[in-house]
Amino acid sequence: MSVPTRNQIKPGMRVQIVEKHNQRTGALTTGTVARILTNSATHPHGIKVMLTDGTVGRVQVIVEANVPSA
Repeated sequence: MSVPTRNQIKPGMRVQIVEKHNQRTGALTTGTVARILTNSATHPHGIKVMLTDGTVGRVQVIVEANVPSA
């Protein structure tokens, strides 16, 4: 399974992330991207983001790509 690249992820998207403490189990958390924390275009474990609730993790799946317009 390939993870999304940085240019595929935008603030406002619904994504599923894996948090650091869940990396062994692979348990996913769903939320909305607030900030992209990884500067590089790709990362083998996923692009690190912060969700609107403050949770930090690496994006595994994009759930909803439609970003609401301002």
